[in-house]
Amino acid sequence: MAPCQSLLFLFIISLCVTLTAPANSLPTLFPPAAAHQSLIKQAKAPKPNLPFNTQYFPQTLDHFSFQPKSYKMFYQKYLINTQYWHKGAPIFVYTGNEGDIEWFAANTGFMLDIAPKFKALLVFIEHRFYGESMPFGKDSYKSAKTLGYLNSQQALADFAVLIRSLKQNLSSEASPVVVFGGSYGGSKFKKKPHIVLAAWFRLKYPHIAVGALASSAPILQFDKIIPWSSFYDAVSQDFKDVSQNCYEVIKGSWAELEAISTQTEGLLELSKAFRTCKTLHSTASVLGWLWTAFVYTAMVNYPTEANFLKPLPAYPVQQMCKIIDKSPSGATKLSRAFAAASLYYNYSRTENCFEVEHEVDTHGLHGWDWQTCTEMVMPMTCSNESMFPPSGFDYKRFAEQCQMKYGVLPRQHWITTEFGGERIEKVLKRFGSNIIFSNGMQDPWSRGGVLRNISASIIALVTEKGAHHVDFRAATKDDPDWLMEQRRQEVEIIQKWLNEYYLDLGHA
Repeated sequence: MAPCQSLLFLFIISLCVTLTAPANSLPTLFPPAAAHQSLIKQAKAPKPNLPFNTQYFPQTLDHFSFQPKSYKMFYQKYLINTQYWHKGAPIFVYTGNEGDIEWFAANTGFMLDIAPKFKALLVFIEHRFYGESMPFGKDSYKSAKTLGYLNSQQALADFAVLIRSLKQNLSSEASPVVVFGGSYGGSKFKKKPHIVLAAWFRLKYPHIAVGALASSAPILQFDKIIPWSSFYDAVSQDFKDVSQNCYEVIKGSWAELEAISTQTEGLLELSKAFRTCKTLHSTASVLGWLWTAFVYTAMVNYPTEANFLKPLPAYPVQQMCKIIDKSPSGATKLSRAFAAASLYYNYSRTENCFEVEHEVDTHGLHGWDWQTCTEMVMPMTCSNESMFPPSGFDYKRFAEQCQMKYGVLPRQHWITTEFGGERIEKVLKRFGSNIIFSNGMQDPWSRGGVLRNISASIIALVTEKGAHHVDFRAATKDDPDWLMEQRRQEVEIIQKWLNEYYLDLGHA
């Protein structure tokens, strides 16, 4: 049985492209590697209709060296909304994640909702090597020679350079900047990868941003800061909290899948049972298909209908468990797990069959595979308490896979060296200020986030029922009181930052 895999975000996220590797290895991301081996094939997602103008900024390839090739320019995409802004008013910047920037803008309605109150300029900056922001065009993913310029430090510098230039061009250099990020984008100190860009940006460039809101930012997910089993234990707990039977059925389905895999006609039987569009070539594909459905559904267990990763109903974990618990008494655990997972893949009821082995990357996320093979090493395991098969993390095997695929080795401890390790909370307390870490305990990434106030200006907003950066979603009439209160607190804190900034500016 294939083990748990190291995952980041995310966004992420996470919407990952996994390393092609045999079962029982431990690739970079979940689920098992064979599950979505064709994700690297891209399909264009329909562009959402957004109230933004699209711009392109001439960006420097390498901010940290002075070799001739480092001066190469590429065009970085960003979205801008000036509807409510006037000179001197705040600029709200979303630090882009591992995907097309329109996708994140479409799912970050919170910034649009609060822009009128603050008279804010809104800017969504696309992360280098994602979407249209390709430094080497179609050859950007050609080899490690080009991909070597894809890392979080270069991305942070991109944001800083673009923001400074934008303020100069607008003749509004006194405008305060607040950065927002979710998952990896929120991690920049945040999210996801999956990772924590907004918080990291505030730490690295405090002179450019007066504050940062990092939602679902797993800044503690690296090295040995938290138990490696935390993520999958949290996913499992989400299902167990709804129904013990639901948890037990999913936990027992993997053994049934393994038993079928040993049968002569096992793949044909699974192809029929899982209504695949084409006959399966690997049992691991089915395992990954199920795995992905349960993990992502736990992440996006939103209190209202949403279409972030897939169209899903309100509280989809509860809906999945309802399907399992109401299944006929004679149904197998595997058939019940399939029925539940089908909610994730076909809630809209538009699919006549399932592309179990041929998922496509509709949001341009496949660069994350490189990042996890270089700097974003987030070890993950499955404990006996998990509803997934127990497993450990084999760094040596993981490194061999990265070497085989890219010709590079992961820098296992780089993130904690660059941004802080086990003493990160003390680092934040001493050097950081004006950061909100928002986490919902329904989100498995929250286990790697900051869950308590670190100082008077580094605030943790934790909600018991919150899911993956749910606070960033646009407000709806069906939002529960706790979510409205969380957003109210965020607005209040941001207003405080801005009031202090303008007061200091006036004294200067």
